[in-house]
Order: sequence, then C-alpha cells, then structure tokens
Amino acid sequence: MSRFSSRKHLGALVGAVVLVGAGGWIAGTQVRSPADAAAAHTAPKAGPVTVAVQRQSLTATVVASGSVEFASPRPLALAGAVGTGASATAGGEGAEQRITKAPVAGTKVKEGDVLMAVNGRPVLALSGTVPMYRALGPGASGDDVKQLQKALHRLGFFSGSISGNYGQGTASAVTSWYTSKGYEAQKPSADDEQQLGQLQQAVSAAQQTLLTTNSTSGSSGDETETGTAAGTDAGTDAGASGSTSSPNPQSSTDAQIHQLQLESARKALNMANAALSTFQASYGTKVPAGEVVFFPKLPVRLNKVTVKTGDTASGPIGTVTSSDLEVQAVVPGADAELLRKGMAVELTTTDGKKAAGTVSALGADAASSTTAATGSGDDSEGSTGTTSGDTGSESAGTSATDSSAPVQLRISVPNSGELADEAEAAVKVTIKIGASDGKVLVVPLAAIRTSSDGKVRVQVERGGRLSDVHVTVGLSAAGLVEVKPTGGTLEQGDKVVVGE
Repeated sequence: MSRFSSRKHLGALVGAVVLVGAGGWIAGTQVRSPADAAAAHTAPKAGPVTVAVQRQSLTATVVASGSVEFASPRPLALAGAVGTGASATAGGEGAEQRITKAPVAGTKVKEGDVLMAVNGRPVLALSGTVPMYRALGPGASGDDVKQLQKALHRLGFFSGSISGNYGQGTASAVTSWYTSKGYEAQKPSADDEQQLGQLQQAVSAAQQTLLTTNSTSGSSGDETETGTAAGTDAGTDAGASGSTSSPNPQSSTDAQIHQLQLESARKALNMANAALSTFQASYGTKVPAGEVVFFPKLPVRLNKVTVKTGDTASGPIGTVTSSDLEVQAVVPGADAELLRKGMAVELTTTDGKKAAGTVSALGADAASSTTAATGSGDDSEGSTGTTSGDTGSESAGTSATDSSAPVQLRISVPNSGELADEAEAAVKVTIKIGASDGKVLVVPLAAIRTSSDGKVRVQVERGGRLSDVHVTVGLSAAGLVEVKPTGGTLEQGDKVVVGE
C-alpha cells in the first residue's frame, strides 16, 4: 500500500471519530434528567411589583348614564262631568261622558286653551293651585271662585273685583271666554228651567191665596163693624127703653179664623219667595266641574295620551309635563354619598353634544311616588347602619354598593334648548366632585397600606431594598390617590410596591 493511501484512510477515520463525538455532544445537550427538567420549570423567586410615582393634576368625578325627560310629570283627569251632567236630554247634554275630540300628545297647552272635547263641550286649561272639585256658578263663593276670577282677569275677560263671589260679572266673563273659543257657556239645564218655573208658580199661587184671604177678611171685617154699629145703636135704644142685649159670639170667632188664614197665607208667600230667591241665586251661567282643569303652572305639555276619540272620559286621560327638560339617572349608593344638590353636571349626548345641568334632587325627592316610598325605606336602613362609628360607615358602604340599592338622581337643565329633540334619549352624566390644587404626587390605590395603628404608608423600593414612607392621602380618582409624605421622602419616579 502506498503512503498516500495510508494517509487517506487515516484522515477518514479521524473524521468519523470527530463526527461521532460531535453528535454525542449535541445529543447530550438535548437530553436532561427529570431533576433538571423539574428545576427548569420552577417559578422564579417572587419579588415586589412596583409602579412609578407620578406628578399630575387629579379630578374626581361620578359618571352615570341618564335619560332626558320632560320635567314635572303629573296625571291628567277630569274632576267631574261636562255639561249639566244630571240627566240625558234630547240634545245629549248630561248623557254618557264620551270624548268627541281627543287630546294630542306633544301639544303645548297655554292658559285658556281647549285641552279636549267631551260630548261636544270643551275642557279648558287655567292656571291655579286649587283643583277643580265642583261646578262654579251664581251664588258660589270661595278660593276656587277667586282663582277663576283671577284667571279670567289675566285672559282679559273679567274686570270686576276679585272677591271670590260668583256674580253676574263673573258669569258674563265666563260667557265671553267660552264664546272666544267657539263654544257656548253652560246655560241652565232643562231641569233647572222646570224647577224655576215650578218655584215661580208656587209664588204666584201663594200671592193669589193671600189676595183672596185679604179680600175675604176685609169683607168680613166690614160686616162685623156694621153689625157692631147696629148693635150699639140697638143697645142704646134698648137702654133708653129700659131693656138689655148680649154681644154676637159668632162674629168674633169668624174674625179670629180669618186672621189665622191671613197669617198662614202670608207665611206661605214668604216661604215661596225664599225658595225662589235661593234657587235664583244659583241660577244662570255655570262652569261644570269637568270643563276646567287647573294647573299649578302653565304652559304644560301633553306628554302622553291614553284615550282616543269615542272613549269615555272617566279615569286617567294621560300625562302632562312642563316644557322644561330634565335628566333622570341612577347611581350606586357609594357614589350618591359624594353628591349634593346644586353640583354642576356635564351632559353628553350620543352624538357628542354637550349641555350643562345641576343636581336638583337626590333619593326619594328625585323619584316617583312608588320609588320615593322605597327610597324612604332605604334611607331609614342607611340611618340605622350609620349610627355607630366605623362599623356603621362600613355597613352603609356595603348597602350602597349593593346593586339592589341604587339612588335616584334628578338633574335640571337650565337651558333646555341645548337638549332640543333629545327627549327620551340617553346621555352621559359626569359630575365633578373635586379637583387637586394643581399637580400633585399620585400613586395607585393598591399602593396604600394601613398599619394596625391607623397610620397610612407606602413601600418604596430603592437599590433592591424596601422602606416604608408614611403619607397622608387626599383626593382619589380613576384608581389613583393623592399622597403627601409625612415621614421620609417620596418623589416623582420613585417605585412604590402595588403587589407581589
């Protein structure tokens, strides 16, 4: 074998050995024992989680979702019947109360306007705090009459004294008011006219009886007087001749009877006149109980209508509101504790429009009657829970954060035009409850720790070591809280521990 061939075989053998060694080394690096594998999967040693201290302005807000509503809702119903309301007549007056012109939702109602029509007669709106509860007409007096006179004076139909007594001047003003609306004021009914005729006939009959009694009494009186004179003369003559005579008992009895008849006839006439006068005092142009609705404040808006033409007019007619807008919202009890009446509110619509508002009511004051009753109960429980120091406060906080115990919030909108056409729309409610005095040091709420002695502190990591820095806390918002160091130093950029 040549020297060249020997060297060739030796090189190949060395190469094979190198390849086998390299393969073994690679395989060795990929194969680990169970102990090595377990050690590789062991979690690293726990360490503190830190966040840098920041310096910034802080603003605390309460944010909720609200709904735009028309303010001061109240139910609408009639106080009584329209027309005479007594008994059905050929003209239909007093028949079943049926709506002939239904109210229209969304209508703005001013003083003196016609709300609707029942049996062809109007239901009119006036401003006043005394609710309509009876028919008003001649002879009536009281605060409701005075209220009617004031309203008619504002409308320009009444110029008399605001006395509270319904007289002919008031009746004339009512007639003019109805005429201006295209209706005829309520005149006496057929029953009233019939009763008036009967009373007038009773007076005439009593007068006739008195005249007849007077006439009969006068004739009897002449005969008595004549008889008495003749008797006197006869007695004189008899006395002259020496004879005597006794008075006539029949004539005396007749006179007494006629006197009683005369007194009875006079009494009957007086009673008939009194009955006629009493009836005439209330006879004339009236305002039926169902034809006027008094509203504490006008104008109002017909918000909802629950009847239609042809329905009966008994029961609820609908709901009226003021023309002003407000926002109704619900906030958790914990947030409600931070709110007060008069706080400024920023309202934001879904399309980005903004409007200014003011907190006008909280809790039961802001809720409807049913919600208000529930709210009162919640308030009572809250008062009970807060009667004993920290324990009470903690109990109140637990109740407030319970989703079953929300607090109603009402927000007034001074400039309703800013939310025009947004009725029943959702808006974002943002209430600013505080702001820091410029830029302050802030840390996450999770960094705050309270010792058993009640002192507040944060843990600061410096050079791999932890140290406590005592602080006082201020305003909190968005998960951050203002801090001021009271022992040690704390600066922007320091790392505070928020967890491990």
